[in-house]
Amino acid sequence: WQAVSGALGADPVKGLERGLGKLGLQILVGVLCVTPLRKYLGINLIRFRRALGLTAFYYIAMHFLAWVVLDMGLLWQQALGDIVKRPYVTIGMAGLLMMVPLALTSNDRMIRRLGPARWQQLHRLTYPAVVLGTVHYIWLVKAWPLQPFLYLTAVLALIALRYVPAPRRVAARVG
Repeated sequence: WQAVSGALGADPVKGLERGLGKLGLQILVGVLCVTPLRKYLGINLIRFRRALGLTAFYYIAMHFLAWVVLDMGLLWQQALGDIVKRPYVTIGMAGLLMMVPLALTSNDRMIRRLGPARWQQLHRLTYPAVVLGTVHYIWLVKAWPLQPFLYLTAVLALIALRYVPAPRRVAARVG
């Protein structure tokens, strides 16, 4: 609808790419909020975390596909050249590649197969992946607007909150 109504701007392909990537990043920030909400406020949304993570992966994969299909025209040599030549594309690709094993192992069968400890260790790739995605966003805009830095600040703060002890009353309520 945005493409038909002209809401994607003068360059609809870029508008679509950026919209998909930004939404994927926003959902990843939401994924990072799940543990602090539980730890500090006693709000338990853990059962939604895998679904949110997979949704974020799908949006980021669509962001990549919009770039490679609509922007690059499936010219793989040109796309590979961009990945090597442009640091923001390299960083974004690294973040996407880190998310692939996360998406592939986000099911109960893989948790049983890997074992909970190894599965959890693997899924810690979420943190560098989301940081790389945020850096990709900062470098992508090429100027220095505030919004990408707010995302980076939020991501780093949410990761840091995992290491700050919860107040006793909330910790007792969570269990």
